[in-house]
Amino acid sequence: MKLSARNQLEGTVTAVEKGQTTARVKIDIGHGLIITSSITNEAVDDLGLKVGDRATAVIKASDVMVGK
Repeated sequence: MKLSARNQLEGTVTAVEKGQTTARVKIDIGHGLIITSSITNEAVDDLGLKVGDRATAVIKASDVMVGK
């Protein structure tokens, strides 16, 4: 699948923590960096996400904040 989002970070799922309606999915993208995403439980089930899976964090945002 091709996407217009340029920020696509590949990694390995390290955690899937389901809540009442949403889940937190953590993806290790290497060098000690973890991306955390909040998605619906239904999306987790549809994707069949589980720890150890290869996954891609796709980041599409019109605003990017920078801090120092």
